[in-house]
Amino acid sequence: MSWLFIATLFVFSTKGFSQKKDPTVITVNDQEITKSEFLRAYLKNNDNPKYDKENLDEYLDLYIKFKLKVAEAEALKYDTLPSLVRELNGHKEQLAHPYLIDTAKTNALINEAYERMQSEIRASHILISVAPDATPNDTLKAYNKALALKKRIENGEDFEEVAANSDDPSAKTNKGDLGYFTAFQMVYPFETAAYTTPVGEISMPIRSSFGYHIIKVTDKRKARGTITTAHIMIVSKKTDARSEIENAEKKINEIYEKLQQGEEFEKLARLYSDDSGSKSRGGQLMPFGSGTNQRMVTEFEDAAFALKNDGDYSEPFSTDYGLHIVKRLDFSPLGTLKELEPQIKQKITQGDRSKISEKTFISRLKEENSFKDKSNKKLKWFYDNIYSTIYSRNWTAPTLKKDTWLFKYNKQKYNASDFLNYLAGKRHPNTIAVRKLIDNEYNQWQAEKIITDEKSQLENKYPQYKALLQEYHDGILLYEIMKDKVWDKAIKDSTGLQNFFNDNISKYQWPDRIDAVVYSSENKEKIIEASLLSDIDSLSTQEIVRKINADSQLNVKAEEAKFIQDNYPALKGKSFELGKNEIFNSDDKYYLVIVNEKVPAGPKQLNETRGVVIQDYQMYLEETWLKEIEKKHTITINKEVLYSIGE
Repeated sequence: MSWLFIATLFVFSTKGFSQKKDPTVITVNDQEITKSEFLRAYLKNNDNPKYDKENLDEYLDLYIKFKLKVAEAEALKYDTLPSLVRELNGHKEQLAHPYLIDTAKTNALINEAYERMQSEIRASHILISVAPDATPNDTLKAYNKALALKKRIENGEDFEEVAANSDDPSAKTNKGDLGYFTAFQMVYPFETAAYTTPVGEISMPIRSSFGYHIIKVTDKRKARGTITTAHIMIVSKKTDARSEIENAEKKINEIYEKLQQGEEFEKLARLYSDDSGSKSRGGQLMPFGSGTNQRMVTEFEDAAFALKNDGDYSEPFSTDYGLHIVKRLDFSPLGTLKELEPQIKQKITQGDRSKISEKTFISRLKEENSFKDKSNKKLKWFYDNIYSTIYSRNWTAPTLKKDTWLFKYNKQKYNASDFLNYLAGKRHPNTIAVRKLIDNEYNQWQAEKIITDEKSQLENKYPQYKALLQEYHDGILLYEIMKDKVWDKAIKDSTGLQNFFNDNISKYQWPDRIDAVVYSSENKEKIIEASLLSDIDSLSTQEIVRKINADSQLNVKAEEAKFIQDNYPALKGKSFELGKNEIFNSDDKYYLVIVNEKVPAGPKQLNETRGVVIQDYQMYLEETWLKEIEKKHTITINKEVLYSIGE
C-alpha cells in the first residue's frame, strides 16, 4: 500500500485565513483544523459531495482516525528517525523543483516540444565518445575525429560504411540507423540537431553527454499518434540452429491458426508468449509513438500502425528479438497542446531540458536580488595557489591569508573561505585542467547558494508548496506507523495470527471440493487419447501430457488440484463420480475429469487461507490500536462549525 495514497485521502490546503473568518472545526491536541482546511479535504475526496449530517459525520470519522495516527507517530518521534528525515528531504527536493525554474522559458520549451511532436524524424548517427568533463585536449581530439569522419562522407563515402567507426555498439548491426523518433525520445541536443537538419543532409558534430554525434537525417514524416498493443512473441535469433528457427516458425504459425479459428488473443499470449514481461497481462505492452518516451523497433512499429481497427491483429512477422503477432488495443492521434501540456511540462522538469530552464531562472533571481560578482578578480588567488594536487585523495587546501567576498546575493556576502571549504569537501576526478575545474566548481557553488536561498523562502512564497510538504510529512509518518503497528505486525506475529485464526475459524471454511485431474482440449480425439493413456498405471499426468503434446504444445492441458466446482466454469453445476467420468463439452472445449477423492466441506488450515487471515488480522489490530490511541490524544469537535460546511 502506498503511503502517498493514504495521505492523499486526507490532503488539505494551508492557504491562510484569519481565525475570525475561518473558525476551527477540529482540534487534535494543540493542532487546530480550520473549516476551510477540512472543506478542502472533504471536496478533494468526494466527487459528489453532500453536506448533510450523515455524510459529514462519516467523513469526519475517517479524518479523525487519520489525524490520530499521525499524532501518535509524532508523539513516538517517528519524524526524527534518520531514514524518514532523509525520505522527507528527498521528497522536499522533488516538490521544490517546479518552483525553481523559469516559467517563461519552460513555456517556450513546451511549445517547442509540441511543435516537434507533430512529426517524426528518422536519422542515423556516428558517435565519437568523450566525457562531459573531458580535458580541452581530449575534447578537441574527439571533435577533430568527428570532423574527419564527416569529411569522408562529404567526399563520397557511404554513411553506413563510415558508421563502422562509431563508438555506438549498435552501429555494428544497424550501421548507425536509429529509426524514427520524436521529442523526448533522444537527449535534447541530439533531438535539436535532428529537427534542425534538413532531410538528406548531415549535421556538424553535435555535443551531448555521450560525446560528439554526426547526424544524417534520412526521413521526416507526420506523427502517427499513440498506440497501445499486445503481442505474442516466440524467441528466435538469426544465430540459432536451423532446426530451432523452424520450430519457432512452426509454433508462431500454429498460434496464428488458433487466432484465425477464434481463440482469444490474451489467452494465447498467456499460454505461449516468450515475453515474460507482458504475457501475464495478456501480452499488453506500454503505449508507444508520439507523445510517449517509448520506442519500438521499426518492424514492430510498422506492423502495429498498419492495423486499422482496435482488435485487429497482424500476421506473424520477425524482428531481431524473435517472431511476433501484434494486436491493436487502442489508438489515439496526437492530442492538442492543451491536452498534452501537463505531461510535456512534467517531462521537461524531469529531463535534460530542466537545466536550461533552471539556468534562466537563476539569471532572473540575480536580477531581482541585487546580485554582484567579483569573481573575475577574486578567483586569481585560487588559480595561483591551487595545483594539480587537488586531485589527490588527501588534498589539503592552502591557507587563505585574506578572506573576501566573491559575490553578493540578496543582501548576503559569500566569501572566498566558503568556496575554498566547498572545494575541499569534494573529490575531483583528474579529467580536467585545474583552472577549468575552479571555474566550473565556482559556477556550481554559486548556483547552489542562490537556489538554497530561494528554497528557504518557498514555504512563505507558495502556500500550495507548504501544503504539499505537510501532505508528504503526514503520509510518510502514517505509512511507517501503520507498517509497524498493523501491517508488518500481522505478518510477523505468528502466535497472534494463529490465535486470531482459531478464534474466528467459522469464517474460514471450505465448501465441498473434488480432488481431481482435469484434462482439456479443443480436439476431442486428444481427450480420448488422454482417457486411454490414463488407464496405464505407470504413466503420470505429466507423462501423459508430454506424449500427447509431442507434435504440438497446444494439444492438451492438464490441471491437478482440489477444485471448488463453482470457481471453475467448466465444472460448475456438474455431478462427478469417483474415478474416470464421461468426456463432456463446454465452451468449445472437451474435458475429461478423473476424481481421486470427494472432499467434504470443512475448516481450512491456516496455510490454505493465510493471505485472507492476515488481512482480517490487520483490520483487527488497527481497530484495537485506534481504541488505545484515542485515550492518549485529545480530540475536540465544533459540531456547529462542522454542520455549517457547505453554507
